[in-house]
Amino acid sequence: MEVVLWQVLAGTRGAPNRARILRALDERPRNANRLAEDLDLAYNTVRHHLAVLERNGIVTSGDEDYGTVYLPSTRARQHWTTVEDIIEQVET
Repeated sequence: MEVVLWQVLAGTRGAPNRARILRALDERPRNANRLAEDLDLAYNTVRHHLAVLERNGIVTSGDEDYGTVYLPSTRARQHWTTVEDIIEQVET
């Protein structure tokens, strides 16, 4: 999981936005629209990054309907020290 976290949160051009999204979800679960507003990102950008995070098991969602709420996955929580280390490095 640590390799996946590094690749998804630090290894690509979109990684800083994914790190911001994950940090925001750590503060409180939200839907894509609320994330877009809170982080001042385009809705489609947020949806893309959420799909990447979910596909890699870093976030989880309730269901597939409109307004789906996302939160960090149990698997990501088990490696949260690594997540924090990555986010700290990405933000500096």
